[in-house]
This record gives sequence, C-alpha cells and structure tokens, in this order.
Amino acid sequence: MSFLKPVAAAAALSLAAAAFSAPAKANANDAIIAGAAGFAIGTLFGHAAAQPRYGAPRAIYVAPHPVHVAPHSGIVHGVGYADWLVYCSAKYRSFNPETGLYLGFDGEYHPCRM
Repeated sequence: MSFLKPVAAAAALSLAAAAFSAPAKANANDAIIAGAAGFAIGTLFGHAAAQPRYGAPRAIYVAPHPVHVAPHSGIVHGVGYADWLVYCSAKYRSFNPETGLYLGFDGEYHPCRM
C-alpha cells in the first residue's frame, strides 16, 4: 500500500512531462526522455511523501513500588510466649519468630496476634 503513492506521483509527473513538450523542433525521443525523467523524479518525491512521520518513543518513568515494613513488634519473652510462638508458626509459613512478623498476601509484614 505504501508503494501506491510513489507510483501515482511518478505517473502524474511523467504524463505532465509528456503533455508539455518542448518547442516545435523537438522529436519523440525528447518526449520519452522527459517522461522517464518525470517518472524518476516523481518516484523520489512520492517515496519521500510516503515515509511514516513519527519520532523516537519517549522514555516513560515508572516509580518504584514503595516497600513498607512494619516496625518491630516489641515482643517480650514471658508468659504465653510459647503458646504464641506455636500458634503463629503453625498459622503462617512466613512467620519469623525473631521479629514476630509474617509476610502477608499484600507483600507487607504484619505482626502476628493470637
């Protein structure tokens, strides 16, 4: 489809060159040469007009996803600590007993509460 514009422009210029012939002493060879030159020039102009007009794509900045980490839960080893530790370890596979946090489905850490 992009080849149609250069051919149409070349054909139009070659017909125009053949229609406007040189003075009366010109012969048939001059008309053929003028038509060929018009076809060549029309092909060049048509090809230039058929080129797509777009620039390089712009760079898109994507901000990094913020990472939120809950502060330390302040767990104190005391009464009920063993029960809490067993409960949280059984309930959450991502539970960390040193921090008392587990990784939720939202990608953030949450304190484990009994």
